[in-house]
Amino acid sequence: MKLNYIQQAYKGLHEGWRYIVGVVIIIAFIVAGQIPFTVAAILKAKQQGMNLFELDEAALMGVLESNLNLALMLLSFAFGLVGIFVVNKFLHKMSITQLTTSRPKIDWKRFWVIFFAWGIFSSGLVLLDYFMSPENYVLNFDLNKFLILSVIAIALVPLQTSCEEYLFRGYLMHGLGIATKNRWFPLLLTSVVFGLLHIANPEVEKLGYVIMVYYIGTGLFLGIMTLMDEGLELALGFHAANNLFTALLVTADWTAFQTHSVLKDMSNPTSAGFADVFMPVFIVFPIILFILSKVYGWKNWKEKLFGKVVEPPKEDYKIIE
Repeated sequence: MKLNYIQQAYKGLHEGWRYIVGVVIIIAFIVAGQIPFTVAAILKAKQQGMNLFELDEAALMGVLESNLNLALMLLSFAFGLVGIFVVNKFLHKMSITQLTTSRPKIDWKRFWVIFFAWGIFSSGLVLLDYFMSPENYVLNFDLNKFLILSVIAIALVPLQTSCEEYLFRGYLMHGLGIATKNRWFPLLLTSVVFGLLHIANPEVEKLGYVIMVYYIGTGLFLGIMTLMDEGLELALGFHAANNLFTALLVTADWTAFQTHSVLKDMSNPTSAGFADVFMPVFIVFPIILFILSKVYGWKNWKEKLFGKVVEPPKEDYKIIE
């Protein structure tokens, strides 16, 4: 019997308390990773004579130079990813491959195919908008700063996106799946929590809470992709491309990523529009899922998204005592 993605959790130690302790440990790693940024920002603010008690998080993030700010901000996700792997190995006695996919080994071809496909397509949309509405952009290119940004982004953005994917579509999907014995609950809950964790992003303040439809919808899209494909490879590639190409190509004063990108969006939207929220979630993402279903031969949608998670016979997996 071939185990599906959520059933991979049965190959390790999977008692409920282990997932509770694991989440606490992962959060501790993430918090520890935020210390360098906090210390650097406080020291810089003091150097500039700022009143620390009057600074909110957004102001504190604006204290540091853009590239340094990005590097230190992403560092917490790198710590978080290490925390996930540590918990997975030592608390659950599972391999990274088992956390990543139901296949015998990680399929990196899947990762790179969607990485470049979405990176090229999403960049093309930005460039199309630039040529159609050039008044909304300014050329922000500075070679030296961009080269530094490229090194930071290429090294750390995939760690940031991988941390989120391994936590939500990986670790929590496993834990909630075997706890509830179904697929729809972990899919829905991880998507909602993933979206809500973006509520402090400056985009929400700028565009309104309707943008949460996009964040939660993106989580749902990545979750469906993971369950249908029985692995994280596609979600890892899509998420990495989405954040990396955006960080390098375009920035704005009201986005979470403040970078020395090629372009800067100077438009001043007061609310999220159809193109920002509803078109990606209800048109673009379903089309991508349809294309992937044809490429990879996805079938049994109802079972894979809403079916039960059944503990496999003992002879089909080995619990490590």
